[in-house]
Order: sequence, then structure tokens, then C-alpha cells
Amino acid sequence: MNSARTLLLMRHAKSGYPAGVVDHDRPLAPRGIWEAGLGGDWLRANQPSIDAVLCSTATRARQTLANTGIDAPVQFRERLYDTTPGTMIDEINDVADSVDTLLVVGHEPTMSSLALGLAGDEGTDDVAAQRISQKFATSAIAVLRVTGDWKNLQPATAALIDFHIPR
Repeated sequence: MNSARTLLLMRHAKSGYPAGVVDHDRPLAPRGIWEAGLGGDWLRANQPSIDAVLCSTATRARQTLANTGIDAPVQFRERLYDTTPGTMIDEINDVADSVDTLLVVGHEPTMSSLALGLAGDEGTDDVAAQRISQKFATSAIAVLRVTGDWKNLQPATAALIDFHIPR
């Protein structure tokens, strides 16, 4: 068993606001397509290989994941759209122990609340936490180190080790 796992929390990329389209179905803006690609490049260059993805069913989240070019098994979860940090933790708690690196693609304000809520004092990068508390921008990625099994993930049990905004 690998005791150290990596949790990557990515906010969807910049979306458009076409007339008459409900929030869940809003697509990425051209800038968002570009940012998501940069995010995928950064993940491949700087993080362990991603073993699994949990992604919101919203169009902009699906398109963000598609444009990262990340090739890992994906579960699209309706519960990750318009949700709470607690619901997101419940979803992560169900991830298989064989997954060492998990990418979650979701929305604000949940992603910043989740990243800051999971971050315990030990090992957390204060600069990253400060930046997240100021703004979790579109396409931004919070990197957390998780010790132990996904089913045991709870608030203040991870270390926030990095925060990247692909631009």
C-alpha cells in the first residue's frame, strides 16, 4: 500500500455565457479551452500520473477534462455540480484504494472550501492557502498530499502542498 496519495482539485476552465443556456450546460470559452490544455500540460510535467478522475457532469467541467488531455478512468458525478465540500468528501471516500493520484474537476465556491478545509496545519504551504483564500481562479489546481486510504479522508487530514493557475 502506498501511504502517500495525491489529490488534485481542479476548477473548471473559463466558461462562456451563451444566451438561453442553463448554467449546467454552459460551454468553455475559447480562453478556457486554452487554459485547460495548459493545466493538463502542467499536471503531466509536475504531478504523479493520474490514476482516476471524478468530474462534475456540467458541460464546462467535462470540456475542461477533455481539453487537459488527461487519459485516466473517469467517473462523471452529478453530485459534484452545485455541491458542498462534505458531499465532495463523500465522493472521494468511495474511491478505490488502488488509486494513488486522484483528479477532481469541479466548481467554485466548493473547490476552495474543500482545499482549505482538507488542509491540516502539518505540511501545508501557507502561501498556497493564502492564494486559494484570495481566489481559486478558473483552471486552477490545488495539490494535496493525503496519507492513508481515501475512505478515511476528512477535514484537516491532508497537506496542501501547491496551488497552480495555468496561464
